[in-house]
Amino acid sequence: MSSEQPRRPWNSLSLRLTLWYTGIFTFCTLAAFLLFYLLIVSVIRERTDQELLGHAGQFSTLLAERGIQVVEELAVLEAQAAGEKKVFFRLLYPTGQAFSSSSMSYWKEIAVHRAALDKLLAEGKPVFETVDLKARREEIRILYALIGPGIILQVGQSTENYARITDAFRRTFVITMALLIGLAAGVGWFMARRAVSGVEAIRRTAQGISGGTLERRVPVRGRGDEIDQLAMTFNRMLDRIQALVNEIKEMGDNIAHDLKSPLTRIRGNAEVTLTTGKTLAEYEALAAGTVEECDRLLEMINTMLMISRAEAGVERPVREPIDLAALLKEACELFGSAAEDKGLILTCSVPGWCDLAGDTRMIQRMIANLIDNAIKYTDPGGKIEISLAEGADGNRLIGVKDSGIGIKAGELPRIFERFYRGDRSRSTAGTGLGLSLARAIARSHGGEVAVDSRPGEGSTFTVTLPRTAPSNPARPVLRSSPP
Repeated sequence: MSSEQPRRPWNSLSLRLTLWYTGIFTFCTLAAFLLFYLLIVSVIRERTDQELLGHAGQFSTLLAERGIQVVEELAVLEAQAAGEKKVFFRLLYPTGQAFSSSSMSYWKEIAVHRAALDKLLAEGKPVFETVDLKARREEIRILYALIGPGIILQVGQSTENYARITDAFRRTFVITMALLIGLAAGVGWFMARRAVSGVEAIRRTAQGISGGTLERRVPVRGRGDEIDQLAMTFNRMLDRIQALVNEIKEMGDNIAHDLKSPLTRIRGNAEVTLTTGKTLAEYEALAAGTVEECDRLLEMINTMLMISRAEAGVERPVREPIDLAALLKEACELFGSAAEDKGLILTCSVPGWCDLAGDTRMIQRMIANLIDNAIKYTDPGGKIEISLAEGADGNRLIGVKDSGIGIKAGELPRIFERFYRGDRSRSTAGTGLGLSLARAIARSHGGEVAVDSRPGEGSTFTVTLPRTAPSNPARPVLRSSPP
C-alpha cells in the first residue's frame, strides 16, 4: 500500500505562495490607497478652511472700514455670486441670534450651535465644524469667527465639488485594484511555479530514489540561486549516502571474511578434537583455543561498534581536563617493553605538561593504536619517535614516527578504511581496524589524523587535536625535552 498522501489543492506550495503574494500585494495597495485618500481629504479640508477664513478676513476688514450695512450687502452678493446652494452667510450676536443673512431657503437644516459660540467667545479663535446632511448626502463645512465687537460671522460652504473628486478617485481605485489583483495573482502564480520547479525536480528525484535508484541526481540549472544550492546539497547528500551504502556492503564482505576464519578454525579444532581426542588435556586445549578466538571476535566487534558510535556522534567524548603529556609518557612506558623485545628504539619527546579537554579513555585508545601500529610494521633495529608540540593556532600535535616498511602512495587514501590492509601488512596479525578507530576518535574530538609515508623509509602519523580546556596562566611553555 502506498504511503504517499493524496495531493490536495491547498497542499500545493505554488498556490500558497501565490495567495501570500496576492494577499501582501493587496494589503500594501490598500494601505497606499488609504494614505493617498486621507492626504487628498486633508488637502481638500485645508483648502476649504482657507476659503472660509478668507471670507471672514474680508468681512472683518470691510466692517472696520465701512460699517455693518455694507457687510450685510456683501454677504448677500457673495452668496448669489457663488450660488446660494454653495455658500451661505449669517451675522450673529454673541447670544446666537441672527440679525442678517444671505438667502437661507436651501440651508434651513443648518442651526447655530451654542457650543461652537461658547468656544469662540472663550478662546477668541475661529471655530470650525462639519455638518453631515444625510437627507441630501452632503457635508457642509462651517466657520464661526469674530469679525468685530459683538458681531459673529457664521459662514458655511458645501463640499459637493470636492466630494465628486473623492468619489471619482474611489471608483477609479476599485476598477484599477481589481485589474491589479488579477495581474498580481497571474504574476504570482508564474513566479511561484518557476521558483518551486527546482523543488519539484528534487521531489521527483527523491521519489525515484525511494524506489531504489541511488544513481539518480537532481539537475542543476546553473543559476546559482537557492534552488541550485539546494540541488547541489541534495546531490552531495546522495553521493555521501551512496558511498556509505557501498562502504556498508564492503564492510559486510570484510566482516564475513574476518569472521569466517576464526569460526572455521574453531569448528575445525572442535571437529578434530571430537574425532581424535582421547585425553582431557586435548579437550582443555580446545576450550582454551575457543576462548581465545572468541575474545578476538569480541574485540573486533567492540572496536567496530566504537568506531560506528564515534563516527555517528552517538558516543560523544567526555570533555574533561587531562594532561596529554602524561598520557603519552604512560603509553611509551607501556609499549617500551614490547618495542625492546622486538629490538626497536622507542623515544618519547614531550613537554613536562600539556592540557587538553577530552575523553581520557578514548585518547588513550587512539595513542595505543598508533604506537602499536608503528611497532608492528617496523623491522628490528628500527626507531619509533613519539612527540608532542603546540601548533601556531593552539592545537595539540601528536606525532608517531617510525622507520618501518612504509606505505605505498596508492594505498595511503585507503589505510583509514575499516578492515583495509595493504599488501605488505597482510602477513602481520591484525584486523585492519586500528587506524579507523584512531581517526574516528580524533574526529569526535574535532581533530584529524594525517599521514606522511614512503615505502622503505617509514611513516609519520600526526594527530591534530584542538585545545578546548580553560587556559591556565601558570602552565609552562611547551618545549621538546627528553623523557
